[in-house]
Amino acid sequence: MSRPGLSEAGCARLHGRLAAHVENGVLPGLAALVARGDDVHVEVLGTPALDAPGPLRRDAIFRIASLSKPIAAAGAMALVDDGTIALGDRVETYLPELAHRRVLRSLGAPLTDTVPAERSITVEDLLTFRLGFGAIMAPPGTYPIQDAEAALGLMTLGPPWPPPRWDTDEWIARFATLPLLHQPGDGWLYNTGAHVLGPLLERATGTSLESFLRARLFGPLGMTDTSFSVPADKVDRFTTAYAPGPEGGELGVLDPPLGGWWNAPPAMANAAGMLVSTLDDFWAFVSMLRAGGVHEGEQILSRASVTAMTTDHLTDDQRGSAPIFLGRTGGWGYCMAAPGPLPPGEEPPAPWGYGWDGGTGTTWRTDPVRGLTGILFTQRAMTSPEPPALFTDFWDAAYGAMSA
Repeated sequence: MSRPGLSEAGCARLHGRLAAHVENGVLPGLAALVARGDDVHVEVLGTPALDAPGPLRRDAIFRIASLSKPIAAAGAMALVDDGTIALGDRVETYLPELAHRRVLRSLGAPLTDTVPAERSITVEDLLTFRLGFGAIMAPPGTYPIQDAEAALGLMTLGPPWPPPRWDTDEWIARFATLPLLHQPGDGWLYNTGAHVLGPLLERATGTSLESFLRARLFGPLGMTDTSFSVPADKVDRFTTAYAPGPEGGELGVLDPPLGGWWNAPPAMANAAGMLVSTLDDFWAFVSMLRAGGVHEGEQILSRASVTAMTTDHLTDDQRGSAPIFLGRTGGWGYCMAAPGPLPPGEEPPAPWGYGWDGGTGTTWRTDPVRGLTGILFTQRAMTSPEPPALFTDFWDAAYGAMSA
């Protein structure tokens, strides 16, 4: 009996679907990987910038945006594994600034109209995005809390760029002046849980987030190009990031390889969305999760931690409150999507599984039912939580590449 893998014809179709987006000018280039079992297919197409003469390299460095979140969660679970922190720990154990939280009576209430939090925020609340603060699905300035967050320069209710100029202590001190939007544990709100997780990891370990992740994940996994900044000797591999204009118009530069936001270490390393990486670096991380926490015979994370990260932790109401992020059948694990419950008799949709998307144009899912993993890195920023046409084409072709 042959081992399930990828078909040659399916991989050729995948190439054609992806190449079409590069050839028609939707984006300058992309790097993609599709794997099933031990069968791995890679596509590297286009150029590192619209005006770049050479081809895109396989070791090109991309801004991975919210694919940073699962990496931060893995760092947290490494500390859970060794007993440094516990999921039920109150965050004020490490971040005393966040003790004695207040909660707005309603989303539109003045910031002074609050009630006491019924309990402390826990480490697990950060990982599941149920701490009580996060993205608001309304235009900026709709509610007083949005104006207050913007005035503080926190960059946690929207895209994380330009990066705040505050260091970790100042950022947490400023964040602590804001009330929560709901009681800890009650609802699901995107993003801020990962943003706060970074400072907690720094306080718990007594070192910078970059140093901690390098010691516990990047070094053991061989992720030599994954970082919160790009040093001068790697800039030649750093892609240009673009964003489409209004109504999906002409691409404009979001961040250049030189003179941009990643050319020096940030004042505060933002675990919610500011890592850079390469296709193979990220594949090393994903492969470790696929293998139950093992990399080249070394147990990086316990199997129990990987299971916790990749299992849905939300209630029906919490899943139903965020369809634009989670879809109709999606759930949420630790800092990433996880399979939610399916209606009886319904087949899993595609893509299915655990993983997430990044606002700079990145996507990853590992489907444990079909044994398929897909990773796509691009330089074209997303304009909505809804997947762009390129993502849809990628996933359709990736699943179509599976052999019987």
